[in-house]
Amino acid sequence: MQLTDTWKNIKAKFNLTDEFLDALNGTAKRVGINPADLLSVMHFESGINPRAVNKYSGASGLIQFMPTTAKGLGTSVEAIRKMDAIEQMPLVEKYLWPYRGKMKNLADVYLAVFFPAAIGKPNSYVLKTSKLSAGLIAKQNPVFDTNKDGTITKGEILAIVNKKAEKAGLRTTIGPIALVLVAVIGLFFLIKK
Repeated sequence: MQLTDTWKNIKAKFNLTDEFLDALNGTAKRVGINPADLLSVMHFESGINPRAVNKYSGASGLIQFMPTTAKGLGTSVEAIRKMDAIEQMPLVEKYLWPYRGKMKNLADVYLAVFFPAAIGKPNSYVLKTSKLSAGLIAKQNPVFDTNKDGTITKGEILAIVNKKAEKAGLRTTIGPIALVLVAVIGLFFLIKK
């Protein structure tokens, strides 16, 4: 993989190997997502630490595989904890495979890991299921309930995940004013033709 200056900086900042970046890029390409989005999800979930373990749920690895998810992938969280980052990439790919074509942005990639039912929903979508109330989900994930209303929306998740990715240097955004300027300039040149 030929690295741009941005990827060289990310590689150095997070002490990533060329082999891991190749595996990350290959997985992202095969499931149809931006490798920076996948790396952002890994950063958010585990700090890009393949041995990360959630002390409450037992979720483990780069994307915090839940024990039942690991079992469904033909392994266990105990086995995942023994794998390095490159060894986990086939599991990441296998997990994300059913969502290929549905993940359009960082929010969708993150939601594939955190709450797949919200992929493709509007930002106002409140996370809940027939078995999990919106209140319980918010109570268990207070970082996402930014307005403290006892629910979590897809928009709240998007804001938090984007903010953390930007802070880590994994993502840059241009504000709404810049987008309007780009659109106006583009329109000007289109009309001028």
